[in-house]
Amino acid sequence: MSASSPLPLDPIAEAHRQWTKHGWGDVADGMAAVTSLMRAQQIMLARVEEVLKPTGLTFSRYELLTLLTFTKTGAIPMAKASARLQVHPTSVTNAVDRLETAGYVRRTPHPSDRRTTLVEITDSGRELAVDATEKLNAQVFGKPGLAKDRLTSLVRILAELRRTAGDFENDGAAAAW
Repeated sequence: MSASSPLPLDPIAEAHRQWTKHGWGDVADGMAAVTSLMRAQQIMLARVEEVLKPTGLTFSRYELLTLLTFTKTGAIPMAKASARLQVHPTSVTNAVDRLETAGYVRRTPHPSDRRTTLVEITDSGRELAVDATEKLNAQVFGKPGLAKDRLTSLVRILAELRRTAGDFENDGAAAAW
């Protein structure tokens, strides 16, 4: 449901009410939290996809290109890209296939490990990543829908949830928030 046609009531609040009414009050807050996170993800992904659509990129391909722009050499082993993006190696292979066909990346042999394939960004891939990032910064990341202090709180809470779920070790990086 788009922002231009809001519902007359919050369906998650109504689900919470129904959970409680049906005897599941002890887990109603958890249900509402999970459902809210999933709906928020849908909203944000729709906003991101709207901005990326004219570029021909999906969010996963954008993430891969952007990761490559952050590397010193513009290249990274495919397995390392999979780990950094927290996706299955098959997903990285599929993204690389599409980006390679479009001329945004190329596969190259690793200089010292014949078993490893690097994915390397091309000049046109770098230009596209920078352009897409500028658009996302202006239209989505710079206007996420919450005030700065609320964003900081949200990121801290989500980092705690992710860390508790085993998404990453507490290495002090989250302390910057």
